Amino acid sequence: MDARLYAPATQRNREPILDVLRRVLPASGEVLEIASGTGEHAVWLAAQLPSLVLQPSDPSPAHRASIAAWIASSDLANLRAPLALDVTTEDWEKSAGIARDLSAILCINLIHIAPWAAALGLLRGAGAALGAGGLLYLYGPYRRGGEHTAPSNAAFDRSLRAQDPAWGVRNLEGVVGMPANNLSVILRRRDAEP
Repeated sequence: MDARLYAPATQRNREPILDVLRRVLPASGEVLEIASGTGEHAVWLAAQLPSLVLQPSDPSPAHRASIAAWIASSDLANLRAPLALDVTTEDWEKSAGIARDLSAILCINLIHIAPWAAALGLLRGAGAALGAGGLLYLYGPYRRGGEHTAPSNAAFDRSLRAQDPAWGVRNLEGVVGMPANNLSVILRRRDAEP
């Protein structure tokens, strides 16, 4: 039985995501993907960016099984086994054994389908796990200036909040436009001033 799960949005957004990542990721290094979901993005990105080592993760056992099945079907040397990782837990980066000085952390379609505590935990843990100049990449639908970028995002926000009031399309500024009314947010870690 094949445990691979499929998300239709992956086919639609993977090329635009890759276009941004090729501009902002380093030539080599270790990249952690938070909330890898089905695993489709992890496998596809690892194939497209062979000089980077990609570490997928997800808190869901069913998603980790899907990620593992996608990895097994890919035969990629730069893709690690999925970690059980939940960014809402205290010190998730330490408890998951995440190495410090990561080159990047990717987070595709998480912070709107999670409580706000997930966004806060992600930012806190990323600050501890990223090396100097490392980047945190967020992708998904966002509001700009408190307003939805499209009627479809407003409807999506209502449907998310109907499922769980703690979920919803977040308000973020300083973003790069992406397809289907989604946005990329790129945060880069700086060393403290001496």
